Amino acid sequence: MPPITFTSCPPPTATESMHLIPPTPETLAYSLTLPASAQSPAIARAATRTILRAHGLDDVMDAAVQVVSELASCACRFTPTAEVYVSLRYRDGALRVILYDGHARHTHPRLASACESRRRAALRVLACVVKACGGDWGFGDAREPGGGTRMWAVLPREGARAYV
Repeated sequence: MPPITFTSCPPPTATESMHLIPPTPETLAYSLTLPASAQSPAIARAATRTILRAHGLDDVMDAAVQVVSELASCACRFTPTAEVYVSLRYRDGALRVILYDGHARHTHPRLASACESRRRAALRVLACVVKACGGDWGFGDAREPGGGTRMWAVLPREGARAYV
């Protein structure tokens, strides 16, 4: 049997080193799929805290975690599917949070209106947080294949920084 030799790993090439960009607010772009379960809002909150810390956005933590929690809770409550999808992005001085769930819009106007009213009621706390931060939020048809509902919130960094 030949002897086993060990060598050290070669240093990264210039091309490989270019991909080792340290996290900054501008590089924040994460997506994850979670089970539509009671534990998922807690997982989404924990992931959000970790992501924001890694990207130097501790100053928006309180508002962002509350927004993610409210959207994840609503998505898990309304979806008839087994999963929900979370997206966090930082663009143009604002954190953008999107959640997709599998609950498609109703075609009957009264059912659609009742469902929208229930979803708005479930998102009352979210509305207050986003307003306090000077942001925007909403929901509507998903733009993804398979349909469903897309809920979103935009938190300007300056407003979220002042959120208490």
